[in-house]
Amino acid sequence: MNMYQYIRIVVLFLVCISCTDHKKGGVLTLAHGLPVSHPVHKGIVAFKKTLEEKSGGTLKVDIYPDGQLGSEREVLELLQIGSIAMTKVSTATMSNFVPEYKVLGIPYLFRDKEHFFKALEGDIGKELLEEGTGYWLKGLCFYDAGSRSFYTKEKQIQTPEDLNSMKIRVMNDPVAVKMVNALGGSPTPMSFGELYTALQQGVVDGAENNAPSFVTSRHFEICKYYTLDSHTYVPDLLLISTKFLNRLTKEEKKWIEESAVISAQLQKEYWEESVKESYDILKKAGVEIFIPDKELFSEKSKSVISSFKEPNEIALIQRILEIE
Repeated sequence: MNMYQYIRIVVLFLVCISCTDHKKGGVLTLAHGLPVSHPVHKGIVAFKKTLEEKSGGTLKVDIYPDGQLGSEREVLELLQIGSIAMTKVSTATMSNFVPEYKVLGIPYLFRDKEHFFKALEGDIGKELLEEGTGYWLKGLCFYDAGSRSFYTKEKQIQTPEDLNSMKIRVMNDPVAVKMVNALGGSPTPMSFGELYTALQQGVVDGAENNAPSFVTSRHFEICKYYTLDSHTYVPDLLLISTKFLNRLTKEEKKWIEESAVISAQLQKEYWEESVKESYDILKKAGVEIFIPDKELFSEKSKSVISSFKEPNEIALIQRILEIE
């Protein structure tokens, strides 16, 4: 066991003690993997402030950012056993626990951001938030994580053919793996925290993400090419453990749900501000930004959507496509 693992176990033990008994203080431990400068973290802080105000301080939120308590998958497992109360994860990671979320990772499923929000803030989104309850994971709201695009070290991606044989880091998500394969690249799943070093050492040639994550991770120090193909709109998801939620009163549950909705609307504003700031930073850092013909990428990745065979998946895809 290395020192990092030892420290993590000690911190986790202390956290578990602090949130074991709701009656001893009403503390909700919320762990996630993003830095405090990220707009999604700012949305989480808005949730904390709103909940503590609504509850008059009877419910408090302790936030552990930067992956202090583990990767997204590890923290989801902690929620399932009730060791901690809340987390924020990508819906791509969530799809490994709740298969219905896989659909949201289909490339070019959403026409634009307006289409995306109509789906997730309507009936479809409400149904998806409930899908995880059978796995002890209750969705509270979606956070805007923008659109994901490719960034690379050695050359600009102008057409899908430019991806041929390139090692591209993807999330641990089967749909993301299929997408990069379909476009001709070599998908390499790894945790986000390992990516900076992997780019430095040439383990991968590039990755794909939104502009704020590209900036806050400082991957732009290594990758000087950013191709805005906007292949996916993969949202983040604020979750609470049903094992913790079931210990709360009806009024406390209402405070939590209302605070989540308010934080989601505020987070949209933080996101838009961050996107503008991120592009300014990238341009000043000498990153070459290219807008390709998205139809070329969309056409070549159609095999991903046709790989969905389950009737409930097909029905969900159709419902999303039919939104006007």
